[in-house]
Amino acid sequence: MPEPCPICAKHRGAGPLVSPVVWSDEDVVVTHQPGSFPGYLFVEPRRHVAGLDALTESEALAIARAVWVAARALRAELEPESVHTFVAGRGAAGVHFHQHVFVRHRGTPAERGWSDVDWPGAPREDVAGLCGRLAPHFTR
Repeated sequence: MPEPCPICAKHRGAGPLVSPVVWSDEDVVVTHQPGSFPGYLFVEPRRHVAGLDALTESEALAIARAVWVAARALRAELEPESVHTFVAGRGAAGVHFHQHVFVRHRGTPAERGWSDVDWPGAPREDVAGLCGRLAPHFTR
């Protein structure tokens, strides 16, 4: 029997990946990475699906819009140096499609790679409060 999907469990409020929800609808869930590093979001289809090519057209459009809004919301609320996104495929979360959307804060040391965003001295914030500020961007 296959292992239960940790992202599906997260959507039910269970398991090790549970994190603050920024916004959700019938197709998409947007969450913030747990911890105090502000500006690292995950955009996931609510339905268990392994990859981009397995999404329905409706899901793909909903994911694309959520990623776009997430990037704009992070830019507006955190004023970062840049906003990045990627889809990596299989990983710690197994085979449930998810897209990362995250900031590179101003002042990040130049020797840090584009995806090495959490460094000693990086900004810290109550991410629940940030999620509250990000949420209205999804309903505009």
